[in-house]
Amino acid sequence: MSRRHDWGYASHNGPDQWTDFFPSARGDHQSPIELHTRYIKHDGTLRPWKSTYHPSTSLTIVNDGTTCRVVFDDSTDKSVLKDGPLNGTYRLRQLQFHWGSSDDHGSEHVVDGERYAGEIHFIHWNSKYDNITEAKKQPDGVAILAVLLKIGKPKPHLKLILEALDCIKTKGKKAHFTDFDPALLFPTSRDYWTYQGSFTTPPCEECVTWLLLREPFTVSSDQMEQFRNLYSSSEGEIPCHMVDNYRPPQPLKGREVRASFD
Repeated sequence: MSRRHDWGYASHNGPDQWTDFFPSARGDHQSPIELHTRYIKHDGTLRPWKSTYHPSTSLTIVNDGTTCRVVFDDSTDKSVLKDGPLNGTYRLRQLQFHWGSSDDHGSEHVVDGERYAGEIHFIHWNSKYDNITEAKKQPDGVAILAVLLKIGKPKPHLKLILEALDCIKTKGKKAHFTDFDPALLFPTSRDYWTYQGSFTTPPCEECVTWLLLREPFTVSSDQMEQFRNLYSSSEGEIPCHMVDNYRPPQPLKGREVRASFD
């Protein structure tokens, strides 16, 4: 299972097994975490975060067998995240989606015991490094802005992605996905929690500054069901629905979580 494509979320290759094959997954700064908000202090030095995203940078949507990803052109500073807890400019690389087998779970981060239906990760890397591979070797190399998905009214802004899922039903499928503005998937509030952690997928490198938005993004049950209609199996294989593609919370191990709000 040391090859990247061999890990997954099943009992034989899921999160419980990752530490056997990916040493970083045993580290002291792993993600996701459960947030206990009564212990989280407001940090007045935290700035508002800013994003500048150009729809022209969206390229493709991919089913890689573990998730659905939207990939962006990160060769320039056209689509970037900055400020907040960050120093420098971080280029948008991809969006990544996580969801459960039902609406009562699926998010990676848990807030005061509440599990949400899903979670979107906006993955960025620090442009002072040559590329994302180099950035992953640095403690300040990556910034992930995370949006929790809560069941409520359907969001028209998600429609473009959901329509594109029909083109990538099975593992290995890829489709053009252009002129998409990822900022459409942000909730109204810019309030966030932040902490130092890791990627939530192998090899779980500990290079991530997390910005978890306090306000969830509302989606409908029907919209979440469309994600569950994807397959983690390739075309021609026995169909296997892609569900529960999330890593459980990891120990905090003394790390500080800070809030941008009172």
